[in-house]
Amino acid sequence: MKKRKVPLRKCIATGEMKAKKELIRVVRSPEGEVSVDPGGKMNGRGAYLTNSEESFLLAKQKDLLSRHLKVKLSAEEYDRLEQERQKAGRK
Repeated sequence: MKKRKVPLRKCIATGEMKAKKELIRVVRSPEGEVSVDPGGKMNGRGAYLTNSEESFLLAKQKDLLSRHLKVKLSAEEYDRLEQERQKAGRK
């Protein structure tokens, strides 16, 4: 049997290349709403972060999601995304 290629993505906070399943995708929908995409298949512009509190904190400090998703995010929205990440990680 052939070995399947593992899709790799780059974390915007740490710059590490990791398997897609190890990362959390944050997506901006066509309507402009930003949310965590646990399945990785939602429509819209996406950015990948390592599934850790440290990477979300770094992204918040440097405002990385605003830059990559091309939308302005407030500190409260970063906190909401962190809570969504924690809920998605439990599933």
